[in-house]
Amino acid sequence: MLRPLQLPLLLLLGTTVPAQAAAPLDTKKEELQQIQGRISELQSALKSAKNQQSELNKKLQAVEQKIGDQARRLRVLGGRLSRQKQQLQQLQQRRTAQEQELDTQRSLLSQQIRTAYAMGRQERIKILLNQQDPATISRVMAYYDYFSRARTEQLAQIEKLISELQETESDLISETHQLEELQAKELQQQAELKQTQLARYEVIKALSAEISSKGQELGGLKKNETQLKSLMQRLQQELSAPPAEALQHKPFRALKGRLPWPSKGRLTARFGMAKGAGLRWDGVVIAGQEGQEVQAVHHGRVAFADWLRGFGLLLIIDHGNGYMSLYGHNQSLFKEVGDWVQPGEVIALVGNSGGQLETGVYFSIRKKGRPENPKKWCKKIKGNRIT
Repeated sequence: MLRPLQLPLLLLLGTTVPAQAAAPLDTKKEELQQIQGRISELQSALKSAKNQQSELNKKLQAVEQKIGDQARRLRVLGGRLSRQKQQLQQLQQRRTAQEQELDTQRSLLSQQIRTAYAMGRQERIKILLNQQDPATISRVMAYYDYFSRARTEQLAQIEKLISELQETESDLISETHQLEELQAKELQQQAELKQTQLARYEVIKALSAEISSKGQELGGLKKNETQLKSLMQRLQQELSAPPAEALQHKPFRALKGRLPWPSKGRLTARFGMAKGAGLRWDGVVIAGQEGQEVQAVHHGRVAFADWLRGFGLLLIIDHGNGYMSLYGHNQSLFKEVGDWVQPGEVIALVGNSGGQLETGVYFSIRKKGRPENPKKWCKKIKGNRIT
């Protein structure tokens, strides 16, 4: 997974293009070196912050990132399985249609044979010799030729249908075999994911015991909050210019009160509620089922996609003009730094990363680094239930 702001091009996309298209090459090189220098400083600061984490937090980060990778692979595999089943179903429908057509052609051939029998099964030469009236002979010969051609066509059609049916049967066997292999692979990966989740549970137990014995819970909350604020400040500095592509879409601020919610579920933490250690929630938590889809609320560019202490697998989208949306505690992330996302696009899966016991997605909106109440930005809901 890419680290935050690892791509110089990401920031280049966000900078304002000079009016003079023919800027000196030396100036361009100097700008690039300055951007690379800022990225290097930001990476060093983030690395330093991570080095201060306890060994248990490092283990938690590693195991939750592994769960994210496994869940993402399972989702991709699930998509392949779905397409495989659909293809198998289409083949089965084709086989049914071919069998029905074959029955129809056989029925028509049977009628042709009965008609020929009714005519006395006379050969062409016998028909010519037995008829006296030239008009009758002409008419009978025309009938004979028609039935003869019809029988030939029916036989050719039946042969073609039998050949197509055999090909379809062969494809069905092949596709069924592939489906069985994919299903076996899915079961194996599900078992691996379950083992990793058990390992995560053991790490959380040990981490909880350490926090309890050392009375570190309040300090941990403050540290989590400080790290997120520090990250947001740095991102805000580096992404001060609006993303170039975002200028082509409706500005974020124009959609206040009309944005979709990122996921369905119940609000278990509301903006401004007491959080502990004298802190208050700067966003909301939407409880949901593990593996439920998390969607982007607006068009933007991914500015951060990584694990952060206290927030787990966190994804931050830059919407331009100082607006950002945050999605935390995810089970898995589907986007990387620099990716552009569309409104409603699936960007992650609901989880409990960051050492959470309950499953849900942390959702926050920031304006120039300052948190704003998501309820004022998203569509109105009844009570605390998002449907």
